[in-house]
Parts: sequence; structure tokens; C-alpha cells
Amino acid sequence: MRPPPSPSDMADAERLRDLIPGAIGVLVRRGADFASAEDAVSEALLEALQAWPEGEPRDPWAWLVTVAWRKFLDGVRAESSRRARELRVHAEPSPAEVGDFDDSLELYVRCAHPALSPASAVALTLRAVGGLTTRQIAEAYAVPESTMAQRISRAKRVVAEHRLTEPGDLRVVLKVLYLVFNEGHSGEVDLVAEAIRLTRRLAAAVDDPEVHGLLALMLLHHARRAARTDDVGRLVPLVDQDRTCWDTAMITEGVEVLQAALAHDQLGSYQAQAAIAALHADAPTAAETDWPQIVEWYDELLRFDDGPIVRLNRAVAVGEADGPRAGLAALADLDPATPRYLAATAHLQGKSGDHARAAELYTAAARAATNAAERDHLIRQATRLRHPAS
Repeated sequence: MRPPPSPSDMADAERLRDLIPGAIGVLVRRGADFASAEDAVSEALLEALQAWPEGEPRDPWAWLVTVAWRKFLDGVRAESSRRARELRVHAEPSPAEVGDFDDSLELYVRCAHPALSPASAVALTLRAVGGLTTRQIAEAYAVPESTMAQRISRAKRVVAEHRLTEPGDLRVVLKVLYLVFNEGHSGEVDLVAEAIRLTRRLAAAVDDPEVHGLLALMLLHHARRAARTDDVGRLVPLVDQDRTCWDTAMITEGVEVLQAALAHDQLGSYQAQAAIAALHADAPTAAETDWPQIVEWYDELLRFDDGPIVRLNRAVAVGEADGPRAGLAALADLDPATPRYLAATAHLQGKSGDHARAAELYTAAARAATNAAERDHLIRQATRLRHPAS
């Protein structure tokens, strides 16, 4: 028996995954329910992995839609007693379906339906839009595969119960993609790279400045990834990062994507965040960071997100631009229970010269930290202030 083909046997494995959202969208538009459409496309993909190494079809998109539709119909015929309506049969995709991104966009929107919890929306997006297996998603989130399978099944049932009768909210889609990005990576699935791949695909087909703003933000953050930890896995703050480890090509792309988005003169939250990230990436050294301009961009961001996290980050920027006392004054109106409040206050107290108070606050922040790497970093900061010679 021939061994299963490896990804290298495919002409372009990633391009094959890019066909998934549109194919599912076509089946849903023809009358398939969401779960059955996703299952049929998955079966067609397995058949593609078996057949395509012998010779890729002239039109992979048409092949995938045709085979998936036939597999769906086979399932319907096998359970004809459950059939609720007459289904329209297509031997080949119509010209309107071929290359039409509307089906893919609808699938993005379905997976980001407001009736879903954020965790379920992320899982369903990775499964249906990203084409990842349930096992891969479970490993990325460090949960049992059975748990993830149940989560995805429940999400599919919710989506099936809520038909889209009007255009979905693209902003919800972007929020879900950003949630995927912020999950980081684990196991064989790099969720950061997957989020960038999906957002890049969306940006290639949707002329919306905020979609491009989110892509720019992801690229600019991801470009600094290699410098965020040292050789033993400890966190390295931005001021101490080795900037020669930053991915300059990715930074360049991120800045170009951002500039194109800003040219629309339709500023949004993701564009403002990307502008802040670009200013950090543009500074040759930490000392050369343009903090006054960063404060200005935080002021713009507050127009769209007047939340405590944005205000906390702005206060830190004010402390760098106008001095630690100004930063502490900007923190005064925030709830001390705000995440990172203690760490930010400790940072500004340390810059003001009150090392004893800063060390106390870093220790308190370490006790409140839920992440081991962050806790280690905060403890090291407290130790550095208490024992500067060491």
C-alpha cells in the first residue's frame, strides 16, 4: 500500500487550505447545513491528499467544490428520511461561485457569530476557516481532544440555529482573529502564524482599512518575537531587547501595510495600535523612541477604546515622554485592580528614584501574576532594585 503523501508532495499545501472557507460557503449557500458542509469539505480534502500527488487538477477550486458537494449529497441520500427540503444539484461550480470571496467572508462571519463565546468562535474559526484538525486545535490550547471536539460541535449547532439574514459585523471577525493571534503558540500549531495567514487572506480580498490595520499590527508585533525571551526562556522587556534579532523584512511589510491603510483617512483602533507598534519598531534604540508621538497615538486610540488597559499603557508612555511623575499622575484615576497596574506603577516609581517602593510593588505584582514567565520577570525586577550590585 502506498504511504500517505507528505505536504511536500502537494503543489501548494497552504493554497489548498485557503480554498476551505469558500468551499464551505458554497455548500452552505446551496442549502447544506454548516456542520455537514464542513464535514463534506474535510472529506474532499482527504481525497485531494490521496489523488493530487498523481496530478493536480486543472482547476483545484472547481474540483474541491464538486467533490465536496457530491460527498454532501451522498450523505443526504444515505439519510433521505431526514431530508427537509429539495436540494439543488450542481455538477460543477457556476462561474459566479468560482473565485468569489463572498462565500469565504460569510464563513468568517458565521464563525464569529455573536451568539458564540469567544473561545468557541476561535475554535470554530480555526477548524472551519483555518482547516486545522480538532487534534491540532486541542494541542494548541492544551486541552483534551474530546473537550475541543465537544466545543466545536456545540459551536456548529449554535451557528446552524442562527441563519444570517443580514450582513455580519466584520469588526467581530477581526476581534476573533486578534484573539487567535494573542493566544501564542503551542505544539505543532503556531497560532500566531495561523492568525497572520488568515488575516492576510482576508486583507487580500476586503478593502477595509481596519482589516489592513490588524494585519499591520500582527506583523509588527510578530517581528519582535525572537527577541522577547532569552536563551533560557525568560521574558526580555522591550527596552532590553536585542533589536538586531527583530525581523526587519516583516517590519517593513507591516509599515507599508499600515501606511496604505492610513491613506484611506478612516482611522480605527487597529490602525492606531499598529501606528504605536511601528514607532517602537522604527526606533534604532530604546532611548531613541519617539515617546511624544506615541502619546499622541494613544490619544487617538482612546477615541475608539477608552478602556483601562489603553489608559494604563498611555500613562506609561506619558511617563517616558514627560517624566515618571507625569506618568504616575496619569495612573491616579485608574482602578488599582486593573491588570498590570502594579507593574506599571512599580516601573514609574523606579524611574522616579524610589527604588524601595518600586521593589515592593514589583513583589506585589509578582504575587498577583498568573503567568510563570511574567512572575519570574517581576521577581527579578524587584531583586535588581533591592540588590543593584548583583
